[in-house]
Amino acid sequence: MAFVLLFPLPLRAEQGLMRIDYPEFWPFFARQDNGEMTGFFYEIVTTALTEMGIAARWEAYPWSRCQTNVKNGEADAMITVPTSERLEYTQTHADPFYLKELKVFTYSGHPRLEAIEKIRTIDDIIAGEFSVVTYIGNGWSEKNLATRGVKIEASAQLINVWRMLAHKRGDIVIEWPIAAWPDIRKAGLEGQIVQTGVSLESMPFHLLVRKGSPHAARLDEFNRIILRMQADGSQQDIVNSYVSSPEN
Repeated sequence: MAFVLLFPLPLRAEQGLMRIDYPEFWPFFARQDNGEMTGFFYEIVTTALTEMGIAARWEAYPWSRCQTNVKNGEADAMITVPTSERLEYTQTHADPFYLKELKVFTYSGHPRLEAIEKIRTIDDIIAGEFSVVTYIGNGWSEKNLATRGVKIEASAQLINVWRMLAHKRGDIVIEWPIAAWPDIRKAGLEGQIVQTGVSLESMPFHLLVRKGSPHAARLDEFNRIILRMQADGSQQDIVNSYVSSPEN
């Protein structure tokens, strides 16, 4: 028996410590060169867990491996959009802690701005015969727009999307504001690009905890803390510390 104990046991999620597996993706979560974790998903979740008295260990893996590790019990949790497949082996809380919204942008002074601001669905884009500027390889646009006959103007470089929109090569751009505004500013186009209030799609991000993990029983408590952070503005303060607000 003593000989057997010399060999390390398989790495499993540790009792009392929540292991969260994540894919490196700025500004959600990333590890700096000095080893410190950063990212607004990391800070939001860590803030809530700390209030609950739960310590977490964050492990970076490719996304498919993250899901496999949670499913197999090597990790306790991951942060993603709940799906029926993922909920077969995980539990989650009632309310998303973050909505990744795809917003509609246009150029300043667009003659049909009022009609653009009335867009609610892709059907409205088609009916209004609006053209969309995007970048080559945008899977969402290929799946949801190009296949439905929406006129697409594509750029090989993401930053050139905003230059094309500013030069009226298309009517709108559909993009996540947090990713959009750094490029808009880099291109010096703040005064020429308008972010409308139109949201075409929202991706709800949750903390998904493996069924059987001791932490799964406390997801309601996590949800209550997240809702309070959203109500008192502390969650938005975290997000704003990573990304500046648009100045339209």
